[in-house]
Amino acid sequence: METRQELTDKILKITVLIQEKYPELSKYLGEVQETLPSFEHPHVEAEDLAKYYQTLEEMLKDYLLEHPELG
Repeated sequence: METRQELTDKILKITVLIQEKYPELSKYLGEVQETLPSFEHPHVEAEDLAKYYQTLEEMLKDYLLEHPELG
């Protein structure tokens, strides 16, 4: 399993990619963040980050499948 730092780096990269190349998806980033622990339970495990990254990756993949001209 990847470390928290590695996952954080991957999340940052895909988030920047979405914001720069597919800004129309940026509005969904806040909704996806709801999958992370809340302020009441702020400790984030590597597993939580992996799930969050996977959600971002799937969102982007689905979007590109629906809009192949953008890929």
